[in-house]
Amino acid sequence: MDGSRSKRISQKGKCRETQVDGLLEKAEAFARGVLESLEALTGTTACKGVQITRLKEWATEKGCWFESMDELGTFVDRGSENEVYLSKENSQFIYKLNDFRYSDDNLSPFFFRLKAQQKLFPDCSYTFMGFSMNREGKVCALLAQRYILFGREATEDEIHDELLKFGFQPEMGGEYYTNGEFDIFDASPNNVLVGIDGGLYFIDTIIYKSDEANLSVYKSQSPKYSKNE
Repeated sequence: MDGSRSKRISQKGKCRETQVDGLLEKAEAFARGVLESLEALTGTTACKGVQITRLKEWATEKGCWFESMDELGTFVDRGSENEVYLSKENSQFIYKLNDFRYSDDNLSPFFFRLKAQQKLFPDCSYTFMGFSMNREGKVCALLAQRYILFGREATEDEIHDELLKFGFQPEMGGEYYTNGEFDIFDASPNNVLVGIDGGLYFIDTIIYKSDEANLSVYKSQSPKYSKNE
């Protein structure tokens, strides 16, 4: 991002006082420990369900399990992976309950994606707050994100041009974009907003570490493709 745009979007606010410094790294380390233990015992990396169960126990012990979203926000929407809540305490933020849909066998892609979002789109990065239960009774990651004042959704051409500026190139007829380090999926108009300042905000894309297998993984998880089958 250029310097002028970074200045324009550098407004910052504080999340809830209960946020713990380094919580994302601690949760990631715990989940990685579960993965490594099971891989050593069974030889498989398919352990997402076990990681989620253990993370709930860990979050309860560490004081970052939120029993109910009622005290935090008001439910406003449900996407393919997130429940979205407007904050009751700070109108500059929204909360998202992420159900880990786009992590395949284990949660490593989820933690990678949060850090990639911070690096690529710092103006609308996620703050990891802990864990809670969504309305379907699933354990989810609780994320805070800056509320973007916007006028409309971005067009596909605007998204395309913006990603080209960032050094990304379309693949498979625009199914996703890559720069050789990151693959970005689902950069669609409903996930990219045009702010009142005219800037584009990539609020909810799917980011993987570049790999030729990512397209098939994404398609297997995305409701957009399962509906067409």
